[in-house]
Amino acid sequence: MLRVRPVHFTSLPDSWEQLLTALGLAKTVDDGPWREFDAGSGRLALHVADAGATDDGTTALGVEVGDLAEFARRTALAAEESGNTVAELIAADHGESCRITGRDGFSFLADKGAREANAADADPALTVVGVWFTEDPGAAAVTLQDIGARFRPVPDADETADFTAKNGGVLMVRPASGPPRSGLGFEYDGDLGALRDRLTAAGLDVSETEEAFGRTLHVANPDAASGAASPAPEDTAAPHVPPTLWISQRRAAP
Repeated sequence: MLRVRPVHFTSLPDSWEQLLTALGLAKTVDDGPWREFDAGSGRLALHVADAGATDDGTTALGVEVGDLAEFARRTALAAEESGNTVAELIAADHGESCRITGRDGFSFLADKGAREANAADADPALTVVGVWFTEDPGAAAVTLQDIGARFRPVPDADETADFTAKNGGVLMVRPASGPPRSGLGFEYDGDLGALRDRLTAAGLDVSETEEAFGRTLHVANPDAASGAASPAPEDTAAPHVPPTLWISQRRAAP
């Protein structure tokens, strides 16, 4: 089992819930500072952060797996050949987890999935996308293969790499300067115009761009509007809080 489930930290969980609900995600867990939302493919968790805290407005890449020990074993076995992935069972704040570390030093957690199927009332056309930005995209792509993600061909043959998770969601590797970091987005395999109308009707600020391989909607990021902690001057290459959240039209393979 492998499911994409990033964790977004925010001091405005209600604003994010409004946005995610309009997008078509269904809330499945509401437990104090922790909320979970299912898309048609993949899952997203919200974790309440203090306003202005370092993590306010950030997203941590994450996945869910069936058996942590078996996942760690299989990842370590796959990594024997690649030599650039480390999988270690750890005691995290929320319980047992498996930490995956890539050659660039970027790490993310694999947690045991508490639920199997996604919510039936989630929009089936919507997919959660976790992004790994790195100066070493080749090694990052190998790490995602080591954890069991499946390579997905994309039209543009550059340093980007897309992967699907068996139980839902997409993982992307994108080249970027500066420290490795994670990002969040969505894909939509449906009528993007109808989705835009739905978001607009919910009172959200939406724009659209036309790109070589499809269209992308950009929705105002609630954290950016709230004035969440700004990046330090030396970190301007990796903005702390993106101004928008993107939803891309699903691109067909070449």
